[in-house]
Amino acid sequence: MAAEAKPTRADADPPPDVLRKAIAASAVGNATEWFDYGIYAYGVTYISAALFPGEAAEATLFALATFAISFLVRPLGGFFWGPLGDRLGRRSVLAITIVLMAGATFCVGLIPSYHAIGLWATGILVVLRVIQGFSTGGEYGGAATFMAEYAPDDRRGFYGSFLEVGTLAGFSVGALLMLGFSLALGDEAMQDWGWRLPFLVAGPLGFVGMYLRSKIEDTPVFREIEAAGVQEPDAGSELRDLISLYWKPLLVMSGLVIALNVVNYTLLSYMPTYLERRLGLSTQQALIVPIIGMLFMMVLLPFAGALSDRVGRKPLWWFSLVGLFLLVIPLYHLMDASFLGAILGFAALGLLYAPQLATISATFPAMFPTPVRFAGFAIAYNVSTSLFGGTAPAVNSWLIGRTGDPTIPAYYMMGACLIGMVALFFTIETAGHSLRGSHIPGTDASRRELASQAQP
Repeated sequence: MAAEAKPTRADADPPPDVLRKAIAASAVGNATEWFDYGIYAYGVTYISAALFPGEAAEATLFALATFAISFLVRPLGGFFWGPLGDRLGRRSVLAITIVLMAGATFCVGLIPSYHAIGLWATGILVVLRVIQGFSTGGEYGGAATFMAEYAPDDRRGFYGSFLEVGTLAGFSVGALLMLGFSLALGDEAMQDWGWRLPFLVAGPLGFVGMYLRSKIEDTPVFREIEAAGVQEPDAGSELRDLISLYWKPLLVMSGLVIALNVVNYTLLSYMPTYLERRLGLSTQQALIVPIIGMLFMMVLLPFAGALSDRVGRKPLWWFSLVGLFLLVIPLYHLMDASFLGAILGFAALGLLYAPQLATISATFPAMFPTPVRFAGFAIAYNVSTSLFGGTAPAVNSWLIGRTGDPTIPAYYMMGACLIGMVALFFTIETAGHSLRGSHIPGTDASRRELASQAQP
C-alpha cells in the first residue's frame, strides 16, 4: 500500500448545483447501461428470431445465453477499469466506458439478420455483447463511487438512491420503447425490422452522458488523495493490496451482490420471458407487468435511501432479505393466478427488493478506502454479478426446463438471500461515516485518521 500522508481537505459538501450535476452524470450512465438490458430482455423473442437459428424455444435459450456472455467478461472490465479509475480518476474512466457501452448497444440495431448472413449475425452480436460487458465492468462501480464520493456523508443514502432511479428509468424506457413499437408496428414488422429501433436510441444517450461527465470535476475525495500522493503506484500493486489487505470486504460484498443481483436479474431481465412462456400471458401483458412494478419501485427508492441515512443500511437490508426469503414463493403463486395477480405479486416483490437497490451506492463504495475503492467495488461486484446475476435468466430457464417446476426462480432467489444474510452479518455499518482517508470507513482506524486530520 502506498505510504499514508495527510491529505489536503476539499470542501466537505459541494455546492448544490455541482451536486446535482454529479448525480446526473452518474445516473445517465447507469440509465444507458440498463436501457440496453431493458430492450434486450423485452425484445428477446424478436432478437432470437432475427439473429439465431433453431425453433423459438431453442433460439430464445441461445439469446438468453448470449445475454449472459456480456456478464462473463465484466470481471475483466472490473480488473482493467477499476485500478485505472483509482489512479487516473473516476471521471476519466466513466467518460470512456459510457461511449463504449452506448456504441455497442447502438450497433446491435445494425446487425444483418441470420437469414441474410447466417451465423455471422450471431457472432457479431456476441462480439458486441462482449464489448458492452467489458465497458460495463467499469461503468457501474465507477458511477456508484463517483456518486458516493460527491454526496454529503449524512445524505449519502438519499442521493445514492438516484443512481438506482436511473437504473429503473433506463430499463423502463427501454421496455416502454420495445412495448410501444410492438403495439404500433405489429408483430410482423417487429420481427422484420422494428426490434432494431430501440437499440439505435442508445447512440444519442451515450453522447449526452459523455457531455455531462466532461463538464464536472472529479470527486473531492479523489482529488484529496491525488494531491496527497497516496494513490497506488500501479495496477499490480493495487490488486496485490486488495487481495492481501482487503480480502474480507471483497468476500462480504460478493455475498451481498449475489443476493442483490440474483433477485435483480430474475425480476427485471427474466420476468417478461417467464410471464409469457411459463405463465401464458400475452407478449404485451408480460411486458406491462414489470413496467408497472418498476415505476412503483422508482417512487420508493428515494424514501428508502433517505430512511437508510437515519436508521442505517443494515436494517433495510435485513428487512429486504428476510422478507424476500419468506414471501417469494407465495408471491410467485399470486403471479400465477391472473394478470392482476401478476401485477400485485411483482409490485410486492419490488417493495421487498427496493431497500437493497436504494442503498447500493451508499453501502458498497464505503466498504473500501479511497485509494482502492473503485477497483475493490468493480472487482467484487462484477465477479459476483457475472457468476450469479447475469446468468440468472439462462439458469432459471434451463432449470425450469429440466424440472418442469415454474417456481424455480423463487427457490433460486431464496438461496441467494441466504448467502446475503451471511454476508450482511459481517458488514460494517457506515451510514453517516466519511468516505475520506486511507482506511475502511466506519472502522476505528478510519476514525483516528479523520480525527488527526481535524486537529490544527
